[in-house]
Amino acid sequence: MFPTNFYMYFIIALVPMFVGAAYYHPKVVGGAWMKENGFTMESMQGGNMAVIMGVAYFLSLVFVFAQTPLVFHQAAVASLMFPEAMDAGPVRDDLVAFMGKYGDRHMSYSHGALHGLMNAIFLVLPVIGIVANFERRGWKYILIHFGYWAITLVLVCALICGTLKYPPIT
Repeated sequence: MFPTNFYMYFIIALVPMFVGAAYYHPKVVGGAWMKENGFTMESMQGGNMAVIMGVAYFLSLVFVFAQTPLVFHQAAVASLMFPEAMDAGPVRDDLVAFMGKYGDRHMSYSHGALHGLMNAIFLVLPVIGIVANFERRGWKYILIHFGYWAITLVLVCALICGTLKYPPIT
């Protein structure tokens, strides 16, 4: 089941990049981030920015696709009935009836934002913390990156729930 406005995935995938550009700016937390990593403005120069930004966008797109089943509950309900729901019959009839009655629930910006914050706290924070622990990094490093991902996930998940439109199952 794909959204009728599938192009929104490509727009939402820009969010991590725009948030990163603002958040990691030297006048926001970029200065602290560079200090924590031992970077200087000179050491950040160079590199193939087209490749860096292209890879970042591709990975942002993968990231956005991966968030959808975490915030879009209807996908989980439908997946319980697959593959039987693909064929005409009582299982498909049950799915159509259920989605007709409850399929529009939790499709709001605020619901997506809540899930984004939960994903940041319960998925991203542990991953960053574990990696930072083995890299012998401190809490400042962890909180800098967690802040970025919390903002990014809240916005991405809010947009997923608030903008993606799915056709009715018939």
